[in-house]
Amino acid sequence: MEKVGSWYIGVSAEAFAAAQFARYGYKVSVQYGADQPEYDLIVNSGDEDKKDKMLKISVKGSQDGGWGLTQSYKKGRTYHEAIDEWLKAHGKKTIFCLVQFKDVSDDEMPRLYLATPAEIADIMKKSRAEKGETILYEEHKWVRGIGKGTEVKIPEAWIFTRERARYIFDNYA
Repeated sequence: MEKVGSWYIGVSAEAFAAAQFARYGYKVSVQYGADQPEYDLIVNSGDEDKKDKMLKISVKGSQDGGWGLTQSYKKGRTYHEAIDEWLKAHGKKTIFCLVQFKDVSDDEMPRLYLATPAEIADIMKKSRAEKGETILYEEHKWVRGIGKGTEVKIPEAWIFTRERARYIFDNYA
């Protein structure tokens, strides 16, 4: 895939996330415009008996294999402190949909993941030999520095499947 500007990645990531939720029978409301506070989508169950259950979805798109999440929290803090501050900024009903376009051809779906802020914080704290990182990587191996020889990979359980969506909705909505 040819690299495009971050605005295009953000718009297309939101569209893919909204489409996938809708495909699985969830009602989706889209909050338009870049850099919305905390969330981009509201997802509501299509079930009549669960109509009051909803989640705020923060969509993050990437075309380089990682999502920069805590850089703005880092100044004057350790990596772990920055991650903790980032975690505090998200409500209990906020879920992240991570959309990855790296190595995805134009006629393929991007890879999509669903994760809670706490799940993301846990992975980020374990990164770089447990020193922490400002970027959540889909898959990364450190070849130098204090993280040399360590690896991180997003858990397969985060893959945005119908079952993962149901699990997230049933446990966090």
